[in-house]
Amino acid sequence: MSNPAVLTIFDGDLLRSIDLNLPELQHGVTGAQLLEISESKVSQSLSGLSLPPHLKNAAISQVSDGDEVNFRRTEFNQQQASEKLGVFFSAVADALKDTPIVVSILDGTMLKMFLEDEDDFAMLAENLFTDLDEEDKGKLCKSEIRKALVHMGVEMGVPPLSEFPMLDDIVKKHDADGDEELGQAQFAELLQPVLQDIADVLHEKPITIVQNVEIFTGSRIHKILGDEKKLKCLVEKTILEDSNGKDSQGWVKTLIIKNGKELGLPPLSSDNEQVALLYETIFSQLNNKEKETADASTNLKEEFMDALKDILKKFEELLETTPVYSATNL
Repeated sequence: MSNPAVLTIFDGDLLRSIDLNLPELQHGVTGAQLLEISESKVSQSLSGLSLPPHLKNAAISQVSDGDEVNFRRTEFNQQQASEKLGVFFSAVADALKDTPIVVSILDGTMLKMFLEDEDDFAMLAENLFTDLDEEDKGKLCKSEIRKALVHMGVEMGVPPLSEFPMLDDIVKKHDADGDEELGQAQFAELLQPVLQDIADVLHEKPITIVQNVEIFTGSRIHKILGDEKKLKCLVEKTILEDSNGKDSQGWVKTLIIKNGKELGLPPLSSDNEQVALLYETIFSQLNNKEKETADASTNLKEEFMDALKDILKKFEELLETTPVYSATNL
């Protein structure tokens, strides 16, 4: 019965192929108007997704050169506006490359799949009824239809009420409120038209739901590797905090585990097999690496820095080939 929602990943690639001309502009626009146009066009290109604050702020900062107040007051002609629009799109695309967004696009397709297959729908309705009938009475109140929709959730194609206010109207339209008790067959009969209406509305106007999932690629690590000052600070901090005579590889493991997020790495967790395997693969390479005799002239910090860069490059290579997913709180 379970058909998990199809996930879509926005990593910026789509935005780089959009036509950024603004033929609809007959006259100049202010920076404030241009920001509204830019945000709207990006949202349309991302299936109606509202830009998260960190993406929006990054794009505004870049397109305004850090002076948003004056930018909003400035007048731009059509060519200038198109160029600024390109900067806005590029900024969002770059940010998405570092931190892709995972979404579910609810367009009614999944609900129609359930509704068009009698066996699938019968099994869905039966499972929902059984799950909600906690006291095994064989009866449920009409109002339990709302709980059934929540139970189905985004994974089965039903958006949350907070994102889909029409859900309340649809439930009321079919008189799916109140204390009247229904048997399993009656429950299924009431559920069917409710789901059909939800599917029809979503078909006309799909809803994009951001998933609590973070994707880790090698992009952020690549940037960190170019930040010599940041790496040096982390090395010095680790040596000061942990001076137990470890070799450079031992210190690197300590630093990686303590500062993984800061380095663009997924949080290490035994609950996430994909992430645990990633760390195990990298650390096993360190363990199997033959210890080289350090040159007497080699500075401890330099040796530590080289070992850190080496392991980060290994993480970058693996994550570029096989990105990993990690649950996050948005």
